[in-house]
Amino acid sequence: MLINIVNTLRAFIQDASVLVVVITFFITWIGCWLPIATVIAMTINWRPPQSLQPEQKLPLLVPLYLLAPLVLWGFIWLSHKSFADYGLVVNASLLGSLALGFGLGVISLAIMFTGQLWLGWCYLEKSNIKLIPSMLPSILLIALLVGGIEELVFRGFLLTELQRDYSVWVAGAISSVIFALLHLVWEQKETKPQIPGLWLMGMMLVVARIADGGGLGMAWGLHAALVWAIATVDTAQLITYTGKAGEWWTGKNKKPLAGAAGIICVLGTGLILWLWSAYSLPIP
Repeated sequence: MLINIVNTLRAFIQDASVLVVVITFFITWIGCWLPIATVIAMTINWRPPQSLQPEQKLPLLVPLYLLAPLVLWGFIWLSHKSFADYGLVVNASLLGSLALGFGLGVISLAIMFTGQLWLGWCYLEKSNIKLIPSMLPSILLIALLVGGIEELVFRGFLLTELQRDYSVWVAGAISSVIFALLHLVWEQKETKPQIPGLWLMGMMLVVARIADGGGLGMAWGLHAALVWAIATVDTAQLITYTGKAGEWWTGKNKKPLAGAAGIICVLGTGLILWLWSAYSLPIP
């Protein structure tokens, strides 16, 4: 009986269209998470459509992210593929690419904030710098988890599957739209102004995978660095905006991806990655 069910599922996954496979994955992922989320929501006294507080969001996010590799492993097993097919190969090269991407992400944001400080758009709360060491390990761990899982799902599984029917750029554009829109699930008011920036970030991370020869290490490191740096700045309240520049420059609701400065930062980083791929690796 069990063998027949497995064979039926394998036939379904292997013969299904790209769209069906992608939809099935996301439905399965969310379906596995919902019972857990329901119990957690009851425990933390959260009822939709109430707004989620920062301390309520983390308990809901962690199981969602931890389930993703397990669900993806099921799809991989049924389709006779491997994580390597989606760009994840655990070796020394992965660690090197991760470190390189992380460094590039930190430097790009450092340049952006330094430029804003120099222009007088904001100033540094020096007294809050002492808060960074205590929060560094936890934020870094979360950033690596979020960056790794999202890259495995969006630039790994989703991008690779879409490339069965589309060119890498069309597949990248579609996967980036899905990546951007799914952020609306958690914070609609703050996320809406960031949608164009999130789409561009997704495309930048597609270029990062190309620059890494199809691996996810550089995209993972870059994504984790952006999450880590922005979360650290927000949590420690390191930056205070002076109001000399409008929100369309600095970012609505203090979100860099909702402003021109953040967009320029993403485009600049994407250009560096593009040149990297153009001079060292063939572009599919």
